[in-house]
Formats: sequence, structure tokens, C-alpha cells
Amino acid sequence: MSIISLSIPKPLLEKVDNYIKEQGYANRSEIVRQALRTYISEAKKLDDLKGNITATITIIYQKGAKTGQQPDSQHHFSNVVLTFLHTHIEEGYCIEVIVAKGDAQTMRAFITSLRASKQVSEVKVTLL
Repeated sequence: MSIISLSIPKPLLEKVDNYIKEQGYANRSEIVRQALRTYISEAKKLDDLKGNITATITIIYQKGAKTGQQPDSQHHFSNVVLTFLHTHIEEGYCIEVIVAKGDAQTMRAFITSLRASKQVSEVKVTLL
């Protein structure tokens, strides 16, 4: 088995350690392996889609330097964003639930751009 090194912000590491205790994972490595398996599985399903798709995309992101600044991807892909719900969840963080509809290639590009944003800490896609 290969060994890798990760840099994780302290608040996230605290959440991981708490989750390990709550869910009975053996150690940090096991929870990271499981998270990676889940991520790859979800990404593969998205890669296999063709035609028009509808999805909800939930993102958690850190506000930018300007108050209320949203990730640029949402504005760039406004042709697929039908609507969204925005709220503040804790100091400096927002959550948005986006309803989007479009061809699979454009939707993949939109989701990829959200995941690549340095502001976005979580992206969850639910295909409808």
C-alpha cells in the first residue's frame, strides 16, 4: 500500500476525528480511503451521463473578499442554473442548493468548475 501525505485545516481534521469516533472507523487512513472511493464512484456516474440532465448541486463555500461574493462558476453557467437557495451557515461560510438543467457535457463542466473553485469546500450532486 502506498503512503501519501495530506494537508488538512485543523477544523476539518477535528471533524474527521470526531466522525471516526462516532462511526467506528479504525483510523484516519480508512476514512480517507472510503471518502476517495465514494468520490470516484460519484464522478464515474456523472462521466457516463448523456443527453439532458437535471440535478441539484449543493455547495458550501467561503465568502470571498467582497461580502456575498458567489463562486464565479455559477454566473458563467447561468444558462443551466434554473434557481438556487442561498443562506449563511456560519461565520464566513454559505450554502447554496442549485437546481440546474442542461446537456450532460455542460453540466459536467459546471460541476467541475465548482469543485475547482478555491472558495468551494464541498460539492454534492444529486441527479434527478
